[in-house]
Amino acid sequence: MRQTVFRTFTGKRVAIVMSEVFMRRLSPALSHFVRREFDFRIFSIHRPKLELLGTLKELNPAGLITEWLPDITESLVGLGIPTVIADTDELYPGCMSIDVDDWEVGREAARYFLKEGYQSCAFLGNGEPYSNQRREGFCEVINTAGISFAEYCLTDPPGKRYMEDLRPPEELFLKWLHNLAKPTAIFVAHDPLGRYLCETCRELNISVPDQISVVGANDDPLVGGLSFPSLSSVRIPWDQLGMRVGESMSALLRAEAGLPRNILIPPGGVEVRQSSDISRVGDPMLRRALGWITQNHRETVGVADLTSDLKVSRRSLERKFKEYLRKTPYQVLCERRVETARRLIERTGESMSWIAEQSGFGDSERLSVVVKRVTGRTPTNFRHVSR
Repeated sequence: MRQTVFRTFTGKRVAIVMSEVFMRRLSPALSHFVRREFDFRIFSIHRPKLELLGTLKELNPAGLITEWLPDITESLVGLGIPTVIADTDELYPGCMSIDVDDWEVGREAARYFLKEGYQSCAFLGNGEPYSNQRREGFCEVINTAGISFAEYCLTDPPGKRYMEDLRPPEELFLKWLHNLAKPTAIFVAHDPLGRYLCETCRELNISVPDQISVVGANDDPLVGGLSFPSLSSVRIPWDQLGMRVGESMSALLRAEAGLPRNILIPPGGVEVRQSSDISRVGDPMLRRALGWITQNHRETVGVADLTSDLKVSRRSLERKFKEYLRKTPYQVLCERRVETARRLIERTGESMSWIAEQSGFGDSERLSVVVKRVTGRTPTNFRHVSR
């Protein structure tokens, strides 16, 4: 009878101190480092602080990976263990900080709303550092476009967990929401707050997305899919962030010279769902034109095909686009194609010529020219950053 022999694992012991939500986001990428390099030991960041510190001192790991929480993080850093902090851009002595670029998260949401033609926008935050940074990025783009802007902050109560929101809406918030110009597009600091906003709108008989369009951030399937209507959200490349965390931990333990102390990962665009569906456009001709572009932009079609199918003159159509969107039909068609191409570049390993065909550009040279013009970045750069 053949006997199974298990080899002794000699990987370096690394402690992971995180919430279950954040662990779920990073574990697919961190799993690549198991049995190859690290022996992970996992602890909940919500343990009592003294108990957590005592357990880590007893374990004496070679390295520590943690998420940021006020007070807890400072105590963990004080242990003197080589540490990677996975969701902050704050700098701590002897540590590497890795985070999504929260300013760019806000800019992504703003660019999406402007592309959809909204003339009134708002931000709903919770006062946390990432929320403030997302607000700054959002305001930067909105203010440059000269769009009317409103904001409100719902401070999280002490001890509140990410997935929870059981508080009744406060009167000032209800008044703010009721008095917003309609339609208004609201960017929300993260998905649970977006779900909370949708629920509050339903209680006030405010239609989403017809009167209030909602976009959250993090693209968390356990939140967005349980929201009604389903929640649009700025995508965060959690796999990429997780890989950078594992690579940075490895580099720290090898004591490599010249390591960056802070790494920011760009977001991945907006995943559009029912809470911000484009059908909210009031003008019937414009709504039909935008629907046509959404349906046909992956084909090698142009504005002439659009006007022919809709049986409208190019001049009248361009006037509508300029009035409502401040763009030409051609610009919107290009933006839709760039959005599709970018998603394929980041999520597949297919060639640029294949992606050009699938996104309506026809050839890779045209793809490269238009993507660079619209985003300021090359297709190759999007692929490099996503890996």
